[in-house]
Amino acid sequence: MIAKIGRSANLYGALAYNQLKVENEKGEILFGNKIIETASGNYSVAQLAQSFTPYLIANRNTEKHTLHISLNPDPKDTVSDNRFMEMADAYMQEMGYGQQPYVVFKHTDIDRSHIHIVSVCVDEQGKKISDSYEKMRSMNVCRELERKYGLIPATDKEHKQIDKVFRPVDYKAGDVKSQIASIVRHLPNYYKYQTLGEYNALLSLFNVTTGKVGGELQGEMRQGLLYIPLNEKGERAGHPFKASLFGKNAGLPALELHYAKSKETLKDHPAKPTIKAAVTIAMQSTSDKEAFKKQLGEQGINVVARRNDTGLIYGITFIDHNSKTVWNGSRLGKEFSANIFNDYWNNNIEPEIKGSVKLQSKISTSNNGDIPPDEPYHLFDFLNNAQKHEGDLIDAFGTLLPEAQGEDYQEQDFANRLKKKRSRKRGQK
Repeated sequence: MIAKIGRSANLYGALAYNQLKVENEKGEILFGNKIIETASGNYSVAQLAQSFTPYLIANRNTEKHTLHISLNPDPKDTVSDNRFMEMADAYMQEMGYGQQPYVVFKHTDIDRSHIHIVSVCVDEQGKKISDSYEKMRSMNVCRELERKYGLIPATDKEHKQIDKVFRPVDYKAGDVKSQIASIVRHLPNYYKYQTLGEYNALLSLFNVTTGKVGGELQGEMRQGLLYIPLNEKGERAGHPFKASLFGKNAGLPALELHYAKSKETLKDHPAKPTIKAAVTIAMQSTSDKEAFKKQLGEQGINVVARRNDTGLIYGITFIDHNSKTVWNGSRLGKEFSANIFNDYWNNNIEPEIKGSVKLQSKISTSNNGDIPPDEPYHLFDFLNNAQKHEGDLIDAFGTLLPEAQGEDYQEQDFANRLKKKRSRKRGQK
């Protein structure tokens, strides 16, 4: 079993991310520890967050106060809900968070079921709980849980390979061909995309792009593909490499086959409603381009906007690292097309956004407290009116690095991207 621990200043983001899984029937809440009960047994994100508020008020100096932990058994392990609950409780106790409020979510959106735990690392007195030797202690707890529950042990090889498969190309480090090869040879095994434009949007996160070339060979017109390294600014940073250098899977025929398979897979993909909801929430909460990208980045979704020389946005792509899917904006819906975002960001024309998101679920708690029922909570309203935080803007990629060997990397990716959210009132200039 592999545990991943993320820290951030975004409690609402962590809760909303998991609750969206529940609302899309790709997850459920297993239990909560020290979570205030409601009369109905239903919860909104705001209501869940109330249980953590006293702890955060007691310590306003700890910036990264939110914990987003995931426990990931081997795909071959079969773990019941009761076992997951026992494992979560034991893990939190051993890591020093047993007396903290926390919520345990089970995710079922991939082949391997796993759990997420959202908590805070400051206690009721405002003291920050020590994270000394946290990684080593976490690994020791995981080994003990593997022995206790008969789980398949995670090997050192599994941990080490996390960083080997995907890394952004660094042209200054040399051996650019090998760096590109490690990306090009593996991306089709992980991500679904339907066009060369979507493929290039994904490659851009790794400082790579492609270009078609054509010419006449033995009396026939032939087309080929070049892979070109980029620098951090997205500018060409070296000579191009023929696709044939990276094997048949890197060429146009193999890519076109991948597009066709992806089209069939994505036709009714369960991640689509979650991505649409996340994008809609971000559009509702801010009209600032960088804040929009940041907010989605915190949920494991990259935004790649393509512009011409005059700055006109002619394409926008959303890359969801949780489901490993790539979506041109118009594939999600006409309200997410490039024209909409061009008007929004370049011409200050606010889009008409329909709908709202209600995030509620039942939960078992270990607390007899109660809060009165309230009207259904709309996440849009919270994001529009939440306290505003100033923070450094992160770039479109950052540390979103997928993992190898079928690892569900969404927990680490999302947790690493949780940063302070900067919300602005709609229409504010």
